[in-house]
Amino acid sequence: TLLYPAVLGLVIANTINAAADLGAIAAAINLITPIRIVYLVLPVTLCILVIQIFCSYRTIANVFKWLTLALLAYIGSSFFAHPHARDVLHGTLVPGFSLNGKSLSIIVAILGTTISPYLFFWQSNQEVEEQIEMGRTTLKQRKGATDNELKYAAWDVITGMFFSNAVMYFIILATAATLFQAGKTDIQSATDAAQALAPIAGNAAKLLLAIGLIGAGLLAVPILTGSSAYAVAESFGWKHGLNRKLSNAREFYALIAGSTIIAMILNFVGIDPMKALFWAAVLNGVLAPPLLIIIMLVSQNRKIMGVRTNGRVLNTLGWTTVVLMGAAAVGLAVTWKYS
Repeated sequence: TLLYPAVLGLVIANTINAAADLGAIAAAINLITPIRIVYLVLPVTLCILVIQIFCSYRTIANVFKWLTLALLAYIGSSFFAHPHARDVLHGTLVPGFSLNGKSLSIIVAILGTTISPYLFFWQSNQEVEEQIEMGRTTLKQRKGATDNELKYAAWDVITGMFFSNAVMYFIILATAATLFQAGKTDIQSATDAAQALAPIAGNAAKLLLAIGLIGAGLLAVPILTGSSAYAVAESFGWKHGLNRKLSNAREFYALIAGSTIIAMILNFVGIDPMKALFWAAVLNGVLAPPLLIIIMLVSQNRKIMGVRTNGRVLNTLGWTTVVLMGAAAVGLAVTWKYS
């Protein structure tokens, strides 16, 4: 009952998000070249598809790891902006918000980018892909993870989430210390966003932002379209996996190609990349609670998990997250209805 509508919503949100990222990559290239954005979307899309479909999983994984370094520019920008320490501490520890549609939509968007539904499918499938890379090509060989493997996986996720949220925090801080302080609260283009990096880059802010946007976009688009393909393929029992050849997983790669092409087309109908990224995050925040319910029910089922069911702490944290995210989504819907 929950799975198919949730997967459909996931595909829609991921496609919109991928469209915004493709537009952002094109806009970033436009910052440093005279080529118009509209002429850049198609070659960017084709480049991503070629890498995703024809390169090996190990090549894709290594490229992704290096692309994450582009996001570190925002951390440096935060310090070079010289924000007032007292304001930073107050804003960090004593956040203020109002229970109106605008504030709730921002909260839901932040939750949607922190606990993104596509990561539920992407992370679990990448664990399988890593196992296959280790030579465990059959389901029997992959069955039954050891305590050390689970501990390593847990630390991998915890470390990744820590740095992900740290980068997000510094992006918010850099933006607040530069754009907000200058009274620029309505970012309409990549050129506007480049001002957030001016403290560290000066006249080279556009170049630094371009590198960051291109790196983040090239990282995001394959993950978004790939997670959609994983979700749909697993729901219908189709062969899937980036380790498989095109001829051995046609439906899976067709889903990736279809989602990427639709995302590209959306850029030719006047989509605003900045607004699309925001509303895709809101949609992700709305989709996450039902998917989390499925995950929590599965993780407590002894027939599925055996002795690996959630403990009391994980259950408490998991269901608390479901309630809080669900409440934020419901609150947003109520404010929209009566606004």
